[in-house]
Amino acid sequence: MAELVGGSLLSAFLQVMFDRIASPNVVAFLRGKKSTEKSLQRLKTTLHAAGAVLHDADRKQITDSAVKSWLDDLRDAIYRADDFIDEISTQAETRVEVENCFYRSFNLNARKMNFKIDDVVDRLESILKHKDILGLRDVLGRETLSWRHQSTSLVDEFDVFGRENEKEAILELLLSDDDNDKISVLPIVGMGGIGKTTLAQVAYNNDQVKQRFDLRAWVCVSEEFDVSKITKSIVESITCHACGMKDLNLLQLDLKDKLSGKKFLIVLDDVWNESYVDWDLLRRPFEFGTRGSKILITTRSDKVASVVRTLSPYCVGNLSDDDCWLIFAKHACLYVDSVVDSNIESLGRDIVNKCKGLPLVAKTLGGLLRFRRDIRDWNIILKSEMWDLSQEESEILPALRISYHYLSPQLKQCFLYCSMFPKDYEFEKKELILWWMAEGFLEPSMKGRL
Repeated sequence: MAELVGGSLLSAFLQVMFDRIASPNVVAFLRGKKSTEKSLQRLKTTLHAAGAVLHDADRKQITDSAVKSWLDDLRDAIYRADDFIDEISTQAETRVEVENCFYRSFNLNARKMNFKIDDVVDRLESILKHKDILGLRDVLGRETLSWRHQSTSLVDEFDVFGRENEKEAILELLLSDDDNDKISVLPIVGMGGIGKTTLAQVAYNNDQVKQRFDLRAWVCVSEEFDVSKITKSIVESITCHACGMKDLNLLQLDLKDKLSGKKFLIVLDDVWNESYVDWDLLRRPFEFGTRGSKILITTRSDKVASVVRTLSPYCVGNLSDDDCWLIFAKHACLYVDSVVDSNIESLGRDIVNKCKGLPLVAKTLGGLLRFRRDIRDWNIILKSEMWDLSQEESEILPALRISYHYLSPQLKQCFLYCSMFPKDYEFEKKELILWWMAEGFLEPSMKGRL
């Protein structure tokens, strides 16, 4: 993540640094310390100069390795500067009540502090001298747009466009008992963002499916294929209660008892593991269900499909531009008003053409431009250089990169902090906020409202 959005990360980081330098505690702490104030002001000036080119560098580092290397050097220097600001901020927060003692203690370290700051500034200035050689321009980006996304087994069917044939085909396969195998496994295969999970959600929540199966379970598997955890999640999905067992043998015996004599539907969403041995171990309790039971698996991998399948994989294709437009327009709220600006609609359709039939891209960009009616915002998205990524990268990446790029600096900082968690890691909202507070990402006024 940091490699992809290095410049944006630094922009967010700089904003937080400036806020800390301008905090009342730090200002009061430095009052009367002229030499340190002067060094810190020189640092701020240099950081502002760095921030002015980050918007341009953030775009160019995607295709220019020299710019990316330059950003790496700049990031290291900025992180060193942040260490000193953190030291000053800590002293300001923890200063002692006796002003004279505090003043003498500070003076003992002031010269060393000033030397460190000047050393960092010299390095920053040396790095910034190369910006002209790299052709980087001073650009202040209009980074004010935002988005957010997450999915569950629930689905808003009014949000599904252009998938009638796919829905009918998958439902027919799920509701049929014609397969020779007692337990049928249907893989849904397609690239990221194509709508595999949405189709599985629609099928899972279909009224006929609910009546057809005695038990249903939905589990998001993702990259970590831990047989014990997946088995436990299936048990919990069936019972709607937490399961305290951890031993795989006990878990599989419990799942076997719950599935025995029952016709079940189990959805395993986002499977990546290609090991037949792991799959063979996971599926053993499934064999105790009755004929007509189904396992629905969504995956990007043809090899995964070949390992698990008993039915031919169902491959999901791209949407038409017209269907993508319906998704985009809904999430951009274009038709809330009775009249839509023709220029906005024209730009929107040009953006949708770049979505390449991927519904998640259309939804993400529609949400990014939600209720935005300034043509400049739409042109920024349409003409972004991030569309010109190498074809070796995922087709969905440019749009998601753009949606990140236009977050505010503070939200970028908070968002990127989450990238250290493994995929599908569950965390408590309040705990995450406390971590953000500990890192100094939140304003003091925000802390008081927790």
